[in-house]
This record gives sequence, C-alpha cells and structure tokens, in this order.
Amino acid sequence: MLDTYKARIGEEGRIVLPLDWRKAVHAQPGDELVIQVSDDGLHISTVQQAIKRFQQLVAQHVPADVDLVEELIRERRAEADEE
Repeated sequence: MLDTYKARIGEEGRIVLPLDWRKAVHAQPGDELVIQVSDDGLHISTVQQAIKRFQQLVAQHVPADVDLVEELIRERRAEADEE
C-alpha cells in the first residue's frame, strides 16, 4: 500500500495524483480512470482494476460451472426463435 497523500482541488476541480501512484498502477496521461463515490469517500482505480474487481464480485455469486456468456446466447436464441 502506498502512503497517504494530501492534495488540494484546483480551481477547475482537478487534483494531481503523485507520480509514484501513477507508476504503481501503470497510469499514463490520457488514461481513463474509474471514480466511485461511496459513504466513506472516493475510490479511484484504473479501468482494468475496476473490471478485475467486478469480475471477482461476480465470481462470488456465480457457480464455477456456469457460463454466463453461453446462458445469454441461449436466451437470445430462444427469444429470436419466438419472434
């Protein structure tokens, strides 16, 4: 875990992330970040980190032998057959 960093919000609402933090997550200028707001503050992550976190969350609720993509394809084909 990296150290806590204190920052000011600039006049245009911008904050600067420390170079060490950007290096740690391989973030480059122009990269998109995901910012989530919760009761306990802001959580900033890269898009790749957010995807990984979401995949882990879904994996907790979907059995390992279930293929969600195949289920979706099967449902869509069934819907198309009904039309």
